[in-house]
Amino acid sequence: MKSSVIKRSIAIADHKTSMSLEDDFWNALKEIARERHMTLSELAAEIDAHRQEGNLSSAVRLFVLDFYRDQIASHDESDRRRRETLVAEVH
Repeated sequence: MKSSVIKRSIAIADHKTSMSLEDDFWNALKEIARERHMTLSELAAEIDAHRQEGNLSSAVRLFVLDFYRDQIASHDESDRRRRETLVAEVH
């Protein structure tokens, strides 16, 4: 499935800026904001404040990637602990 890049405007710290993001990244950003009980503007401001270099669109993509990588790592760690507990119970 092709995800089109769309330029969207967002307010950060009382000024409007634009981001060019694929639909999948935009939707993921909205999900993360919802999960954190934040507005899109609040989350974008947080990402903007912590970015090292590059433009905001790139920073958002990297943030989304890191968010989901962290979820996978957390899930893998939980699985590892569960297996260790099962093995310990068997022995």
